[in-house]
Amino acid sequence: MRRRDLLRGAALAGVSAVLPAAASSSKPETTDPKPLGKIALEEHFIVPEFMEYFAETYPNINADIAKLAPGALMDFGERRLAVMDEHHVDYVVLSLAGPGVQAEKDGAVAQRRAHALNDFLAGEIQKRPARYGGFAHLAMHNPSEAAEELERCMRDLGFHGALINGQTNGEYLDLDKYSVFWERAAALEAPIYLHPGNPVDHPATYAGHSELWGPVCSWTFETATHALRLVFAGVFERYPKAKLILGHGGETLPFSLWRFDSRWTVCNRSGRTLAKPPSFYIRRNIAVTTSGMCSDDSLRCSLDAMGAENVLFSIDYPFEKTELATRFIETAKVTEAERTQVASNNARRILHLDRYRAAGHQGF
Repeated sequence: MRRRDLLRGAALAGVSAVLPAAASSSKPETTDPKPLGKIALEEHFIVPEFMEYFAETYPNINADIAKLAPGALMDFGERRLAVMDEHHVDYVVLSLAGPGVQAEKDGAVAQRRAHALNDFLAGEIQKRPARYGGFAHLAMHNPSEAAEELERCMRDLGFHGALINGQTNGEYLDLDKYSVFWERAAALEAPIYLHPGNPVDHPATYAGHSELWGPVCSWTFETATHALRLVFAGVFERYPKAKLILGHGGETLPFSLWRFDSRWTVCNRSGRTLAKPPSFYIRRNIAVTTSGMCSDDSLRCSLDAMGAENVLFSIDYPFEKTELATRFIETAKVTEAERTQVASNNARRILHLDRYRAAGHQGF
């Protein structure tokens, strides 16, 4: 896939549409909140050449919603910016809507396509560097090549890390083969956003319940389990500077920290050891975002369990309404110091935005 083909595909993108969000149990205040500058990290795009991969998510979502998604995802211009401006979103980190090349069987094809896509995204960011940043799209089939591409994207393209859409050909990121990748990510201090993807198989527990397959249930449990594999495999013990980001309020992990520690002492570990309790690594090495989780209860749990320094604002555009997500963080029942940390300050630190500017990039 050549870069000029990607550019032509973007130019032919359809009319943008922001998708409706699920109902929230949170009841925003009716008064107009004070404008709050925001940085969002789980904000998606797509190009026509990757629609074949995106189509793999269609069984997970309502067919009518699936038809609306491409128009919103393919827009990089005034429509997307207008939504950001209206709701005081200063800066977004763009990432490919999944599963991308995580669903590609051929490693060479995956690597070539990911490289071209990253170049394309860099071109779009260059048009509006004060508003857009990027997460690298990586072919994890070859961990050494993925590490090289991550470094290229951060060094040459000015990206802020990478977003990976779950497992790749049935392999999870805790396997020994990925040590070279985590070593490089830690050295670069590159945050890795672990985004939901389908499991490699379809467990019987979801049989006959299509509503559980996807955003309601299976994506959450699949991503939470993937993250816990990293914790219990000792990835964060070996690479203390590695940083993982989980969306959707942390995919349930903040709620269960006490039990992870308690049951780790009695479970069948199969010889695994950790120097510290599991919650130590989760708090130190994992940050969580508010994407698709506009709930005061969830936010309070995340802040208290993970620490206010580890919670970041996100929207999950266009799969959630920007209006709902921004109104939520503006009116959430938190302190003003917490609100500012979540809205932008934590992102500045974790994404190294000051370092990004000092290196000569023109971003936010």
